[in-house]
Amino acid sequence: MTRIIGLTGGIGSGKSTVAKYLASKGISVYIADVEARKLMESKEVIDEIKSYFGEKVISKKGKIKRKTLANLVFSDKEKLNKLNSIVHPKVKKHFMEWVLLHKNEPFIVKEVAILFETNGHLDCDKVILVTAPEDVRLMRVMQRDNVSKEDVLARMNNQMSEEEKISKSDYVIHNIVLNDTYNQIDKLLKII
Repeated sequence: MTRIIGLTGGIGSGKSTVAKYLASKGISVYIADVEARKLMESKEVIDEIKSYFGEKVISKKGKIKRKTLANLVFSDKEKLNKLNSIVHPKVKKHFMEWVLLHKNEPFIVKEVAILFETNGHLDCDKVILVTAPEDVRLMRVMQRDNVSKEDVLARMNNQMSEEEKISKSDYVIHNIVLNDTYNQIDKLLKII
């Protein structure tokens, strides 16, 4: 039976960097955010989002205005929870189908930003948490997304605290210096 290894971390922690490195080692990695984006282009999801959030989040071409929707949900926990309740069950179903395609592998990795917040960790055999100091995470996201410090802090405030994530994780990777991060991953792969 294929084991599921959850990979998570707060915004700007470097989950994607770790996921890419794992994939470069030949490990199958499911990136939940990428798959969620694809699923959000389906008519079913667009209709559900439009029904709850209104026309203002839908473009003239009938697509979701991602920035408008993000601004709405990242400043309102109730709206974020509603969006998650629309998208996450569909991602979970898609993931289970994906797992079947990889059933002969010893383990696969599921990268999810909000693994604990959605109780996705309950479906994992082990969980890897990627961490970095808050100031490092802030700078990474501000540069990557070209957003203000306040915008990043608003997103961080909607995520579970690092301390709580650490307490729920089996392994922690401290992603500050890239070569050190890769060394930590290599050591981890020997014991998973």
